[in-house]
Amino acid sequence: MWFIQQLLLVFVFFLFLGKYLKIIWKARSLPPGPSPFPIIGNLMTLCFNMYPETLSKVSKLYGNIYTVWIGETPVIVLHGYKAVKNAIVSHSEELSGRPVSNLMKDMSNGKGIVVSNGHIWKQQRRFSLMTLRNLGLGKHGLESRIQEESQGLVEVLATQNGKPIDVSNFIVHSVANVISAVVFGHRFSIDDPTFLKLVAANQEIIDSLGSKWATLYDAFPWLMKHLPGPHQKVFKNREYLGDFVNNEVRIHQQNESPEEPDDIIYHYLAQIKTKGDPDSTFDMVNLTQTVADLFTAGTETTAMSLQWAILFMLAYPDIQEKIHTELDEVLHDSSAITYEDRKRLPYTNAVIHEIQRFGNIASVGVLRRSIKDIILDGYLIKKNTNILPNLDSVLHDPQYWKTPYKFNPEHFLDKDGNFKSNEAFIPFSAGEFITVSYLTILFNSMTAVVATCEFSCNQGRSYRGCRGSSRYWAEEAKGAQRIVCHIRRHRYYRQCMQVKLHLWLEGRG
Repeated sequence: MWFIQQLLLVFVFFLFLGKYLKIIWKARSLPPGPSPFPIIGNLMTLCFNMYPETLSKVSKLYGNIYTVWIGETPVIVLHGYKAVKNAIVSHSEELSGRPVSNLMKDMSNGKGIVVSNGHIWKQQRRFSLMTLRNLGLGKHGLESRIQEESQGLVEVLATQNGKPIDVSNFIVHSVANVISAVVFGHRFSIDDPTFLKLVAANQEIIDSLGSKWATLYDAFPWLMKHLPGPHQKVFKNREYLGDFVNNEVRIHQQNESPEEPDDIIYHYLAQIKTKGDPDSTFDMVNLTQTVADLFTAGTETTAMSLQWAILFMLAYPDIQEKIHTELDEVLHDSSAITYEDRKRLPYTNAVIHEIQRFGNIASVGVLRRSIKDIILDGYLIKKNTNILPNLDSVLHDPQYWKTPYKFNPEHFLDKDGNFKSNEAFIPFSAGEFITVSYLTILFNSMTAVVATCEFSCNQGRSYRGCRGSSRYWAEEAKGAQRIVCHIRRHRYYRQCMQVKLHLWLEGRG
């Protein structure tokens, strides 16, 4: 028995030694970084997640381009605007690969838009962009839907009669209905239990993807897929979301297709019937995943930004008052706010951009993969290497932002008070059209709510100093802070209502 134990220890020793030497050999030409452990890499150094704060600390030790190891896989991290721009602009073609996390790949089997690659991704993305344009996303076609849902949100808030409510739920439901109108062709009652379950499942999927369990799954998929834990629930939620979409597809198939399709599903079904492309990837499986991707991404990004908007209105009442003043002077009693109005509302537009910069819902951004050997900052990056352009470091780069860690709308205003853009403003990795579409929903929804509501903290509490990051949605429940605030209808109603807004906070002033 003693001999077997000694033999086993020797085997484990040489196993770890072999793994370590393999990592050292692979790291020869890579940028420097923290020393990895065998098998787990730098997971302990990273606290089992890619938090912006952790990556920022590592960059102070190793510079603006460094290597971290997720298990036995190296990831080249780019820190700061110059490093990120050099990679994604100067080497956009070489870094056009799309690595997919093991968890997301197992969730969707490489279908749809988010996790697909190559020909599938190109066809699904091209179809989605074209269809969104046809449906009026970013134009007046969508704005009427946004105005309807925004007005409904305002009316719901106005009828609470002082009862404590969770504002975040109303925001999520309102945004989800805007997205539902685009992908499903209709909205849902906010009391519909099926709709509520859909929204809850969607939120749990997003929460799971930002958890430590997801990081462990990505590093050790062969092990984690067989172990029980919170990460297993994401597959059940994904199955429910898929079943929901499939049911909507069946309803569309049973109904007669309109002459001009008015939602994503009708457009996709028409595309499936199109003949002539032997390499077509349009089928029912990709339909389900593409619709699910659009619903999940569209709902989460916008709803989270609106929740941050309310938080910042609470934290900075002077900024809220300036927005009210500008809206009153420019729009007067106009009830229909459009995206074009942003040109007449420079301060409001600047605040919305600052919300995205400071709140930063995209956290560190999306991984890319080199499709050929390239040189970055003097380092040879070989083909099939994962690269992370750290967007959080761009949005907080002190060379491009006067007060990077302070909420300051002046970042987007010139000396005359006119709106100005900033080249380091990259809220998330997306194409220009998707960014404009997202801004349309955010601008219209926020201005509609802020134009008619005033937000103030309960009992004089202050929430200045809150800094946005991925931990806003990824932290566990123990980090939650309940914000109690008052809302009253600005200019129209004097009735106050107490609102409980559940938000994740990292710092409190």
